[in-house]
Amino acid sequence: MDNLRVILDQLHARGVEFIVIGGVAANAHGSARVTYDLDVLYKRSDDNIARLVQAMAPLHPYLRGAPPGLPFVFDAATVKAGLHFTLETTSGWVDFLGEVAGVGRYEAALEHATRMELTDDASLVIDLDSLIRAKRAAGRPKDLEVLAELEILRDLIAQDLADTRG
Repeated sequence: MDNLRVILDQLHARGVEFIVIGGVAANAHGSARVTYDLDVLYKRSDDNIARLVQAMAPLHPYLRGAPPGLPFVFDAATVKAGLHFTLETTSGWVDFLGEVAGVGRYEAALEHATRMELTDDASLVIDLDSLIRAKRAAGRPKDLEVLAELEILRDLIAQDLADTRG
């Protein structure tokens, strides 16, 4: 998480509007699964894209899995022309997603996100119900494998809430 912390700190320092999703969000909600990348749903406004590009520049983003030397520049024009970016940086792997199946774009996900302290700055993190929807909609084996754990966590949290109210 220390390397991912550097990425989060860069995003916060530049005022990037984003929501943490994927494995780090699952961990924030109590999942024990190990994750090696940070998945971020980012707002696709021109201003936010400019801040995103500035935030990542010191970390030298490059397409993950691409052969060395392949021409790639992570700039505003590239981000505007694309939607999803799977990157490796000097501080670890990060996936920037313009929309997420089962959740939608940043604006739609915003009402399903809550602030959580992942670093010194609180980050917006997708809620468990939305994360479950996203994992189910993605349908990849690794996403389907985590569903049972996420549903149990959701049920335990709901039970704890009921117990404290009851």
